[in-house]
Amino acid sequence: MTFKPAKVLAAPLFALMTIAAIPAMAQNIAVVNGKPIPSARADAMVKQLGTQGQADTPQLRAAVKEELINREILMQEADKKGLNSSADVKAQLEQARQMIVIRALVADYAKKNPISDDDIKAEYDKFRATAGDKEYHVHHILVETEDQAKAIIAKLKAGTKFEELAKQSKDPGSAANGGDLDWATPAAFVKPFSDAMVALKKGEYTETPVKTQFGYHVIRLDDIRPTKVPTLEEVKPQIIDALQQRKLQAYQESLRSKAKIQ
Repeated sequence: MTFKPAKVLAAPLFALMTIAAIPAMAQNIAVVNGKPIPSARADAMVKQLGTQGQADTPQLRAAVKEELINREILMQEADKKGLNSSADVKAQLEQARQMIVIRALVADYAKKNPISDDDIKAEYDKFRATAGDKEYHVHHILVETEDQAKAIIAKLKAGTKFEELAKQSKDPGSAANGGDLDWATPAAFVKPFSDAMVALKKGEYTETPVKTQFGYHVIRLDDIRPTKVPTLEEVKPQIIDALQQRKLQAYQESLRSKAKIQ
């Protein structure tokens, strides 16, 4: 009799074992010294690179694979040397873990507490109200004392150019530009400054020093124009970001108020 059941079953059984191994192998992109590198790790890196503008291509995935293999080799060597047990490495790992978990918490809170269109519109309306209907182009000279400001005013009356005198201003942001503060609304300045500015006519300068918490100012008004308020769509991303930051700050303060701190 030539019928041999064992041999007949052997080939299908081997085929089944091979097929069963395929999914397991597909779960890893490589095995380094017996330790597998899961495909999920490569997918995560490709996703992260995608947020930086890199397209998911075979070339990128090949580069990611090589990078992860190199990392695994270095990690295994570091483990052999016991470096993962050092106090410094443990402290850095804990800091990294905290930041990752906190980012996840922030993302979760933002997802569950989205900024509504009504919130955005209300914030935009407040922005428009504070912007006012006029913008002012001004120059200023900022000095430490009232006497210094009076001396500058006297020189202006004697014919010295404002831009020349502005070189001695203690405002580093404008001194190099002749005291130019560019176009701005009154809301952009502290009240004593804006009050003095709006009281001027084009071409005039303050003939008495203007005191603020920064020192004493001499202000010249160059021009006035209607306020150019950006549209809601133009500033919507900034409004959303500001409202999210405000919500997150309130959330953090709420958690802190409930925490027992000793």
